[in-house]
Amino acid sequence: MKYLKLLSVLFSIIFFSCDKDFASIDSDVISSDNAINFSTSSIEYPLSASNLRLNPIKSNNLPSFMLGYNNDPVFGESNASFLGQIVPTEFSPSFGDNVVLDSVVLTIPYFSRAIDTNEDGESTYEIDSIYGNNPTKIYVYKSNFYLRDFDPTGDFSDSQDYYSNGSLSNSEFINQSDIEAELLFESGIIGDGSDDFIPSSERIDLTQLDSLGDSFVSSSLAPAIRLKLNNPNGNFWESLIFENEDNAVLINPNTFKEFFRGLYIKAEGLNSEGAMMMLNLASSNTKLTLHYTSETTSTDNDTDSGGTATETIESQNEYVFNFTDNLINIYDNNFNIDVSNPNTIDGDERLYLKGGEGYMSTVDLFSGSFEDENGEIVDAFDHFKSSFYNDEDDIANKLINEAYIEFYVDQSQNIESEPDRVYLYNFEQNVALIDYFLDQSVSETTINAKINHLQPLTRDGDSISGDGIKYKIRITEHLNNLIIRDSTNAKLALVVTSNVGSIQNFSILNSGEETRDYPSGAILSHKGTVLHGSQSDDLDKRPRIKIYYTDPDE
Repeated sequence: MKYLKLLSVLFSIIFFSCDKDFASIDSDVISSDNAINFSTSSIEYPLSASNLRLNPIKSNNLPSFMLGYNNDPVFGESNASFLGQIVPTEFSPSFGDNVVLDSVVLTIPYFSRAIDTNEDGESTYEIDSIYGNNPTKIYVYKSNFYLRDFDPTGDFSDSQDYYSNGSLSNSEFINQSDIEAELLFESGIIGDGSDDFIPSSERIDLTQLDSLGDSFVSSSLAPAIRLKLNNPNGNFWESLIFENEDNAVLINPNTFKEFFRGLYIKAEGLNSEGAMMMLNLASSNTKLTLHYTSETTSTDNDTDSGGTATETIESQNEYVFNFTDNLINIYDNNFNIDVSNPNTIDGDERLYLKGGEGYMSTVDLFSGSFEDENGEIVDAFDHFKSSFYNDEDDIANKLINEAYIEFYVDQSQNIESEPDRVYLYNFEQNVALIDYFLDQSVSETTINAKINHLQPLTRDGDSISGDGIKYKIRITEHLNNLIIRDSTNAKLALVVTSNVGSIQNFSILNSGEETRDYPSGAILSHKGTVLHGSQSDDLDKRPRIKIYYTDPDE
């Protein structure tokens, strides 16, 4: 292979900045009378990108879950609700005598971190999982819909999928009346002037009563949704739990899940405003807790008198439930953008990206007209392959130093909250590009990793609040795979993401003959953006494949 070894050495000494475009230069790399001269040049190839409105997506067993309401000025309204199973942490319980229910509390933490601690050890928190701070309507219902574990239409071991529109398949849907069986909480009905639920970054102080009946702070929790549930008819929880102390429904998880089928937490906006929250259900503080008092009787044999002494002790107790198994996000969207007739050949004028059950773009590399060096219109992919690699002689003609695509934000659109990151992946094989796996750039948080391959949004003035300019995605090794390893030039997908490290695949319902997947980081993002497409009126901002390469001159 005539130049491969030499080019490999050259590649190891070529330096370029990750933050600036590679400049076109000409230079003699090796200063010798017999040296081969190398020139560095660039070329651009077309691509076509078109819009795709997502069908319902699998939304059970996500790494976290969304709850709330968002009204995007471009895309419209989105409600995210949550349905999940719970089971007790203790089975075959003994509650004691004269059980009296004190309260029932539902706690689900946000994603937060402590940013300061005072001299008393009390922490101040910052939350990074709440978008918007307007009042949001929250309901909690007891659900009567049984969330089965296995799909009866598949093989014995096939797990049941649940989708973001509240369906199990094309023909089976969750009935809304089944999951709204018993109202256990509704925000904003206390009548004290506070209108509905507002998420807070304040820590939660927990109190207990001392021996004199005075309360004191016993511990604290990180910021969380913390709701005191109602007790319908004055005995709902007593008859549901305490009166079943000796019954089979409290013996094991299976009998309990058949008996108590879960909780449905529903969110709605108020006056077209609200907040969207990411819930940390994996936290050990995520729980439903029944607080109660009961009596226990102890008998002490008095050896001196030969009699017995009986003592009744009243105690404060908890019976705790954890969320488990089938946990589902359900979306109710009212979007404005119609992409039902995309231009799948030449691409669309604008690209609409929206997380959740939203919008994505499909990208066909080397698609579109291309004029070669002789002024002839040729197939772009054939030109690329023949220019960079000689299949017949197994010789690399040129070395790709850097290849990337820039997607420019359409700043004429009223974009409210632009995502900092986007993610490009193989839509046909449902996998990340090789550049993703080779990018070892790290950050304090996974959400900010992979910045060489997936460069974060460039903003005006390099300010976190500046208008978005462009996303830059490096695809150097992906293109090397296409020419050297003869990989298939597959259709790609571009999506927004809340976390570039969250690329677990979730299937799209009715995605055609071939299964198509959607990454979890995109499902868990409420944000959206509008980009210049491959038919944009602004020719300079159309996305193109830009390649900087080294060419050995013989």
